Amino acid sequence: MGWPIHRPRRLRDHRAIRELVRETQLTPLDLIYPIFVVSGQNQKRPIPSLPGQYHLSPDEAAKLAETFYGQGGRALLLFGLPDYKDMVGSSGADPDGPVPLAIKAIKAAVPPMVVITDVCLCEYTSHGHCGLIADQKVLNDPSLTHLAEQALTHVKAGADMVAPSDMMDGRVAAIRKVLDEAGFEDIPIMAYSVKYASAYYGPFRAAADSAPSFGDRRGYQMDPANRLEARYEVELDLAEGADIIMVKPAGPYLDIVREIRDRLDRPLAAYQVSGEMAMIKAAAAVGAVDFRAVALESLIGIKRAGADLILTYLAPEVLPWL
Repeated sequence: MGWPIHRPRRLRDHRAIRELVRETQLTPLDLIYPIFVVSGQNQKRPIPSLPGQYHLSPDEAAKLAETFYGQGGRALLLFGLPDYKDMVGSSGADPDGPVPLAIKAIKAAVPPMVVITDVCLCEYTSHGHCGLIADQKVLNDPSLTHLAEQALTHVKAGADMVAPSDMMDGRVAAIRKVLDEAGFEDIPIMAYSVKYASAYYGPFRAAADSAPSFGDRRGYQMDPANRLEARYEVELDLAEGADIIMVKPAGPYLDIVREIRDRLDRPLAAYQVSGEMAMIKAAAAVGAVDFRAVALESLIGIKRAGADLILTYLAPEVLPWL
């Protein structure tokens, strides 16, 4: 019964055996690469807050898509930086904005690439909040129309999927209704269902120029201390028509990923956010950790916790290792 009959090391002694019995496998098909698109041509500007990432014009985004697809990548998530902003984020629904133009360029260059678009108002509003405001209060219901219009614009441009990240109540249902009425009932929605008001978003907000000009987002994003609320948010989004559920951030919330996975019979995504990536890069830059080993281990941890899909800025660096 006991030692030495049972020796777990027997299955660890040789690499080939370890790989044979490995419980969790990370593959290129698990990864979604978030990118940032801007207007213009021949624009590929490094993003200081996100080492290795760029602001890309549509033509450069198409080139990146070709390279990423050649590495085995199959899905991109697009964030847009508009030429103009206003109080209601109208540029988010501009058919000639950077996201619609990048969608068209990518799909023309790499038709099989899955193009997903982030749907939110924060990048497009002059105040930086994810919804309309009045008296410095974010308004829920009036924001839904603008979010749905943005989603429809992206889908008309050729997006394969939309991903609302705003955390307004009822936005999945509003987007689903508008898409269905326009004949796009087959377009799936990946909902940022469990999105915490996290301190890990800092590098992204600098990259997307989307930091709020007043207050914070704790009034609509989730309290990091809450667990049961995550289950409630998932139930609501599923009832409204979400096809894929997302947890964001990933690494600090692996317990939430696991809990949702144990209760969910739909695809589950987790977003390794900008702060998670930036910390790995910073530690590796000073020699504190081995970049490759820690990058892979962090992603394996997210997959082991139960995520089917992982959104990560590390995708192009990791793909050659898989």
